[in-house]
Amino acid sequence: MEISKLIANRYSVRSYTSQLVEQSQILEILEAARLAPSACNYQPWYFVVLTEAENLNDFHEVYPRNWFREAPVCIVICSDHSQSWKRKPDGKDFADVDVAIAIDHLVLKATELGLGTCWICNFDVLLARKKLQLPAHIEPVAIVPIGYTNSVAPVKTRKSLSEIVRWEKFTGL
Repeated sequence: MEISKLIANRYSVRSYTSQLVEQSQILEILEAARLAPSACNYQPWYFVVLTEAENLNDFHEVYPRNWFREAPVCIVICSDHSQSWKRKPDGKDFADVDVAIAIDHLVLKATELGLGTCWICNFDVLLARKKLQLPAHIEPVAIVPIGYTNSVAPVKTRKSLSEIVRWEKFTGL
């Protein structure tokens, strides 16, 4: 599928079938995330993959939504701020930016493979950290459930370019 169609077709899936995702597909998705660009190529990310029913059931407590329990795969994307690039003038840490790019690669690859995803950031971070046994310097940033969709793509609503683009200088608010 061409990239424009992938971008247009990707949506947040909140209903999954019980069909399992092949290990080879998970590896393709992870490879796409691994190849994402990052500031200074520091790659300050880790991916914790949950596929075993017992681990998934235990982990669902961090985001207690019924639809979340349906996904046969969850990938928890973590950042390591000790490995990320920091901009010198203001100290801005680019770990979150780098992780976001990797997640975007991940969800687009899943879409290309005919799988649905949802980017979850509103979860119990402390509980996730405990359940995944994360070291103190590793931060769980997002959870991406993955599976075959059991829903129809909604109509996307997006702001027009004229609402979000400024040319040459930021004017017009």
